[in-house]
Amino acid sequence: MRALHRISHLFILASLLACQASGLFATPAPTSTVTAAFTAIPPPTSTATFTPTPRPIEKRVIIVSIDGLRPEAIEMTPMLNIMQMMDEGAYSLTARTIFPSATLPAHASMLSGLCPSKHGVTWNDYLPENGYAVGGDLFDLVHSFGLQTAMFVGKEKLRQVTEPSSIDEFVFINDRDTVIMEQLIANFPQDFSLMFIHLPTTDDMGHVHGWLSAEQLSVTWRADDALGMLMDELDARGIGDETTVIVTADHGGHGKEHGSYLEEDMTIPWIITGPDVVPGFIGTTVHTMDTAATAAHVLGLSIPAEWDGVPVSEVFDGVPDTTRPFIVCE
Repeated sequence: MRALHRISHLFILASLLACQASGLFATPAPTSTVTAAFTAIPPPTSTATFTPTPRPIEKRVIIVSIDGLRPEAIEMTPMLNIMQMMDEGAYSLTARTIFPSATLPAHASMLSGLCPSKHGVTWNDYLPENGYAVGGDLFDLVHSFGLQTAMFVGKEKLRQVTEPSSIDEFVFINDRDTVIMEQLIANFPQDFSLMFIHLPTTDDMGHVHGWLSAEQLSVTWRADDALGMLMDELDARGIGDETTVIVTADHGGHGKEHGSYLEEDMTIPWIITGPDVVPGFIGTTVHTMDTAATAAHVLGLSIPAEWDGVPVSEVFDGVPDTTRPFIVCE
């Protein structure tokens, strides 16, 4: 089925570019000129110490971040593999990212469970002199149990999300989303418990042509195609039934930028499939910090008390959490 999805994308691409000429996908004018101010004040680098208790149940979690993906693009493209995941799993199209709604701070929150005020990543460039995110992140937690971790990313600055000692395999591939996935599959980690995959091209094209432009949508389907390749590979290796996959984004965008408090920048998709997931729409408000906490929960690990994120329990028991307050994470 996913192979057919990839074939159909080839036909969709031509129509997207034709629609651009007719103005159907004209980029919405920004309603504000608010931009994020990034500082480069090096925070202290700290490595949390976790005391492993019982070894968790042997399961796998893969987090896929499609950089700059606005939820509207899923249907507009259309992203058929993600739509299939939504049918089979649980999803929210109104999840929230952090401020500043920018790549490095948002990924630090996604993978640490912490707001920027705690993890200290306030810059958005690769600045090795600034060190790494402060506090114990998801990779630190998983690695402390002797479990294997891996990251395949399209932007080198994501090195600064966690210390190198917590990543068994870090691969930076400066190329298109499908090429990143091809290289991952060719060098597939044999014994991982946590894998993070970053697909950058949607964001790249947003900055050049605008968010939700036909040009951006024409590469967004490549991200979806890469996702289909991943899901097919999991099935081919016989590990699809033991793997939980979370697909999300770091931020959205408006015009040719992001980083503001605008809804277009702050709203992200959050989709999860796996053996323990109850399918359906997620009524609970999901925050990007919940990604780390949900992944830890799947792996049977206790959530550190200092984390701002919590497991999205609704995806496992089908009951919305109506008591959770709305978090303004800065």
